[in-house]
Amino acid sequence: MVKLFAFLTRRKGMDLRDFVDYYENKHVPFICSLAPVPAVYKRSYLKRGDALNMEDAAIGFDVVTETVFPDRAALQAWLGKIFEPGTRERVVADEEKFLDRSRYWAYVVEERVTSESGRCSGQPEGIR
Repeated sequence: MVKLFAFLTRRKGMDLRDFVDYYENKHVPFICSLAPVPAVYKRSYLKRGDALNMEDAAIGFDVVTETVFPDRAALQAWLGKIFEPGTRERVVADEEKFLDRSRYWAYVVEERVTSESGRCSGQPEGIR
């Protein structure tokens, strides 16, 4: 499994409610129309002003987008569809309607899970 996390920032002057609405109701369906939907395509919006957010004013993103693919080849195929000539320009044009594209970070991550099943180790199963 391959996970890609993107940390995205809304366009300057855009209200958070409008940002979420555009992302969920316009951009997500648009992206899903261009390529097969990833195994997971999840958005987690920052709760600004929450007492548990350390250094709230310094946080430089509004949403964390998580996409999950069965393997690197599936991720590469998906990116190939999204960034093929003609399509890439349409994606960029849509993103410019709601994102500050100068504040856009994306990273492949490796996940480690600790669950309530009683196992409390940073090592995934099978790695010893």
